[in-house]
Amino acid sequence: MQFTAGQIAMLINGKIEGDASATVDSFGKIEEAKSNQLAFLANPKYEDYLYTTQASVIIVNETQELKQPVSATLIRVPDAYSAFATLLHKYQEIIRQQMSGIQEPCFIHKSATLSQNVFVGAFTYIGENVRLGDNVKLFPGVFLGNNVEVGDNTIMFSGVKIYHDCIIGKDVTIHAGSVIGGDGFGFAPQADGTYKKIPQIGNVVIEDYVEIGSNATIDRATIGSTIIRAGAKLDNLIQIAHNVEVGTNTVIAAQAGVSGSTKIGNNVQIGGQAGIVGHLQIADGARINAQSGVSKSIKTPNAAVTGSPAFDYTSALRSQAISRNLPELEKRVTELEKLVRQLLQERVGI
Repeated sequence: MQFTAGQIAMLINGKIEGDASATVDSFGKIEEAKSNQLAFLANPKYEDYLYTTQASVIIVNETQELKQPVSATLIRVPDAYSAFATLLHKYQEIIRQQMSGIQEPCFIHKSATLSQNVFVGAFTYIGENVRLGDNVKLFPGVFLGNNVEVGDNTIMFSGVKIYHDCIIGKDVTIHAGSVIGGDGFGFAPQADGTYKKIPQIGNVVIEDYVEIGSNATIDRATIGSTIIRAGAKLDNLIQIAHNVEVGTNTVIAAQAGVSGSTKIGNNVQIGGQAGIVGHLQIADGARINAQSGVSKSIKTPNAAVTGSPAFDYTSALRSQAISRNLPELEKRVTELEKLVRQLLQERVGI
């Protein structure tokens, strides 16, 4: 698929500097790009490649000053990085709009409802009373249990499993291997030392514009719903337990885990491998550093914590600085003790 510099400039509202008819058919990094490829320059560290790259078209900041001639056609925009991201998004939309129809073999229950321009990849299973919105794309091997609802423009990559009764909003992306709606970890201890399973009869609700990485797991609620609010972004290999709520536009990095019934506020940032125990409240805007262990509620909005157990980020940094100086402090304390003993001996005449 080919695009001219002029067409690209229209998509990102850029100004052309050079040949508007120059064509590209793929993308490349500015330091590696070949002829007929599109690149971008946002980081000044890569500026030298602007004059040596073979790329045919380059997106640059409108403030970029040229130190020597450039062979490529330039498209100037206020923010090259953001413009390039917008272009990639539009390109993906074009590609995905071309995906439609039902591949064989697959199973679609006769009671299921598929709206316009849906794509169903081979070996996909769609259960009873499933409802798919417009432009939904299901890559090969997706499983949708009974009564699942999927909103418009949502994409599920290969191997995604959505258990029964779960609700997925519009413009959601779920990457390969993720499981939505598996049973929460609910077991009641018995007098004889065994555990009795507590049925998990709730569901999972994922609101609009959420993105979930590969091999993430979001457990269904015991009663009610586990909820991922609109605009949240979850990385790969994340565990969200039953009855958790993740707030609007909250981001969670890889390998983090959230225990049952914890309520995470809006615009929270959670670092990789962080762990949050159950039944806590995490205030809006909180920032939880990577590998932190959160065992108490964070009640102050925009607070930053780190460590295990996690506590105030600034205090933690001070504590770490003191810890690094402990050998020197021990030496100084020992010397002070010797000096004190000497002074006492002189005073009492010992």
